[in-house]
Amino acid sequence: MITRGRIIFKGNVKGEALVSEEEISFYGGIDAETGIITEKGHPLEGKSVKGKILVFPKGKGSTVGSYTMYRLKKNGVAPLGIINRECETVVAVGAIISEIPMVDKLDKDPIKNIKNGQIVEIKGNEVIF
Repeated sequence: MITRGRIIFKGNVKGEALVSEEEISFYGGIDAETGIITEKGHPLEGKSVKGKILVFPKGKGSTVGSYTMYRLKKNGVAPLGIINRECETVVAVGAIISEIPMVDKLDKDPIKNIKNGQIVEIKGNEVIF
């Protein structure tokens, strides 16, 4: 299936999806050294974002989350790409400064249509799964 959305940061990547129905906080919710989701009780707690296409509704939490995303990238443990239902400022800035391809506002709801482990490709404003 091909769906289109809004480009937050342009790029072409392909990888395994890691999907959450819940928002993600990069500051305090993900370890910037390991890429492991550490937020207690989060459905993805204990999972690594490293090398994944991270699919989630939107971010939450502190503006320091943008810098945490940058640290993930510098440490080699960032997601390959990000797909949001609707991006908010913290994740947008984080994706841009970290140069992580990101799209949101897809024609088809990514949370309902993309499954964990599925191979997903971001090509500019297109998402192929």
